[in-house]
Amino acid sequence: MRALVVDDDLVLADVIAFTLRRAGFETILAHDGEAALARFEADHPAVIVLDVQLPKLDGREVCQRIRATSDVPIVMLTVLDTDNDVVNGLGLGADDYITKPFSPAQLVARVQAVLRRSGTSTPAKRLSYADLTLVPDRHSVERDGEPPLQLTPLEFKLLEALVVNSEKVLPTQTLIDAVYGVGGGDKAMLKQLVYRLRKKLAPDEQQPPQTEIEAIPGVGYALVMRGAQP
Repeated sequence: MRALVVDDDLVLADVIAFTLRRAGFETILAHDGEAALARFEADHPAVIVLDVQLPKLDGREVCQRIRATSDVPIVMLTVLDTDNDVVNGLGLGADDYITKPFSPAQLVARVQAVLRRSGTSTPAKRLSYADLTLVPDRHSVERDGEPPLQLTPLEFKLLEALVVNSEKVLPTQTLIDAVYGVGGGDKAMLKQLVYRLRKKLAPDEQQPPQTEIEAIPGVGYALVMRGAQP
């Protein structure tokens, strides 16, 4: 299922996009109002996450133009939270309204809620990389010939983010926001979480798995094939 993410904050747009990819969506990005309309026409997304304050055309205008021809679910994002702002956005046809900052879990829940109301839903999607298969419904990891490995919710969120972006270096702050929510964690907490996850993924040093979590000093972390460079 395809989601169009529209935000002129490139870092936030990337965080939203991989949060939705973790939840099973294919994501498309646009960073201004005109590009949003072009991507909507070309890619026919099933849901749109739309920032209000955009260059070229603001989000309200984009929402109004899309709503004139389509009933695709639209979730609007804004730093504004007065009653008038919410009423105006919903009056233009938005299905829901989220005020920044927000947690990844809140965003996914709201997107899935508007899809359910529109008669569409997204099943939990298994994610795989090398010898790892993530099972979202059970917060577990499977490997061929081995019993499932149970993870805590935070460990699972961290591994999800790394698998979705496998072989790419994820900045430390991006991972913190993805795992703990915006403003909800710090570098020390993430470092300890990475340590615990590594221990669970490689309990036997004599038989290391195919993959490893690589730390990139001063940058972040990446999930790579053992011995490879991200």
